[in-house]
Amino acid sequence: LAPFQEPRGVMRILQFIFAICAFATTVNFSTTLTMQNCDLKNETRSFDLEYPFRFAATLCRVGDTDKSVSAIVSSDAQFFVATGVLSLLYCIFIIVVYAFIDELYKSKTEIPLADFMLTTVLAVFWLSGSAAWANGTNALKSVTDPTDIRTLCGNLNSCMVTVGSFSRLNISLIFGFLNFFLWASDLWFLYKETIWFQSRQAATSPGV
Repeated sequence: LAPFQEPRGVMRILQFIFAICAFATTVNFSTTLTMQNCDLKNETRSFDLEYPFRFAATLCRVGDTDKSVSAIVSSDAQFFVATGVLSLLYCIFIIVVYAFIDELYKSKTEIPLADFMLTTVLAVFWLSGSAAWANGTNALKSVTDPTDIRTLCGNLNSCMVTVGSFSRLNISLIFGFLNFFLWASDLWFLYKETIWFQSRQAATSPGV
């Protein structure tokens, strides 16, 4: 288990753990928007927000007009979750490689190169996925803002709007950007295993 005493092995374990944290906090999120007495019907209405976050709802009726909001951010959420799942699967695969065939890994120049390039791709996925999901999360918060909803529904004094906490989604974003940092910083350790780095070292080493 020598590879797991090196930075590349330690990083894979951390990536495995935090990939699970990122997508689990997203898919397990659920909250509720509740409205009381916000139109002439004086009803209590509830709307659930949960993965994959295709939120669209008619909130109230002002005069002859239905007032609706929507935040269809399922593509952002699904890309973020897919990145987490792909990262998890790749970590499992490469941990097995490190644990059982590390000699082959070091003897075949193509394997470290593939490891480096796939890690680069996943680092880019984490950055773009986290940025997109941050935008999606802001959209969800915006359309469920109690002040904006009361304004939309005519600022009735009787209108009471409450929405649950979005803290778990904020945590998922923290995990997302943390994963980007882990995958991006791992590139240096993987680069040192590639033929590119080793050839450069050989070229700059003094002759014997």
